Amino acid sequence: MPRAKKTEAAVEVKAAAPVEEKKAAKKAPAKKDAAKKPAAKKAAAPKAAAEERKVVIQYNGDEIAGTDLVDKAKADAGIKTAKSVVVYVRPEINKVYYVIDDNTFGNFDLF
Repeated sequence: MPRAKKTEAAVEVKAAAPVEEKKAAKKAPAKKDAAKKPAAKKAAAPKAAAEERKVVIQYNGDEIAGTDLVDKAKADAGIKTAKSVVVYVRPEINKVYYVIDDNTFGNFDLF
């Protein structure tokens, strides 16, 4: 379907409308509230449900959770809190090696 061509009068009316709005906005006096209301506090956005992560290592009929390995590494090093704990598991030789905060190293038996 062919589009209808706009006439010059229609174009002139659209162009004149924004100018009139600007003039009306300038004439209206700005109202100031005598007592300012405090800004409404935004409600805290609900946190997304945390992703549950679980690692279980099974070898020769035994199993151990990954979080237990991290706890054992911290206990073996005598550290209660740490910024980073890296655990390396070698089930074929029954050993766990760990690095805590890039300066504490050690190992213990897996099972």
